[in-house]
Amino acid sequence: MGGRTTWLLPALLLLLHPGSAAITSPKAARGLERGSLTVQCQYSPGWELYVKWWCRGADWGCCKFFVKTTGSEQEVKKDHVSIKDNQKNRSFTVTMEKLRLNDADTYWCGIERIGTDLGVQIEVTVDPGAVPTTTSTTTTFTAPVTTGDTRGHPSNGGRSPLGSAHFLLLVFLKLPLLLGMLGAVLWVSRPQRSSGRRQSQPHENQ
Repeated sequence: MGGRTTWLLPALLLLLHPGSAAITSPKAARGLERGSLTVQCQYSPGWELYVKWWCRGADWGCCKFFVKTTGSEQEVKKDHVSIKDNQKNRSFTVTMEKLRLNDADTYWCGIERIGTDLGVQIEVTVDPGAVPTTTSTTTTFTAPVTTGDTRGHPSNGGRSPLGSAHFLLLVFLKLPLLLGMLGAVLWVSRPQRSSGRRQSQPHENQ
């Protein structure tokens, strides 16, 4: 009687606990942010045609399913998670791509069956990604602020209203002043006329 009880107790525990010897996997998986990680779950003979799944959450009873197989070897992908069954090797592979830091959590890989599913727990860790070594050059262009219809700009060869005003000021004010100064110089430099009669030369003594 004692020997039968010793045999039945482990069998009862296997039925009550979702994780059993029918499915095995690594206890933990680690990946880098923006990278990917792969988890391979093995199962015993006889479970090849069953649906395999991947879910998230420490609580077995309410973990969130991400992807499930269709009972075939066809790959199924949803968002950044994919699952593929290899029935010949009796294993299925789960791949998580474009990892984010908040992807770190407790996950389960399991087999769907009547009654309680089979499953095994996996701790997923996501480490911060390294800073990219490549540098990019960013060119910033600030456009000039314009109001109304601007026909030209001094830097682009247009004529500035201020330049036109200065030109007119030069023509109407400075030019007459320059002409006046030139006339004064010419007036001072004119030939001088002798005052009075020119004295007659003395006569030679005869």
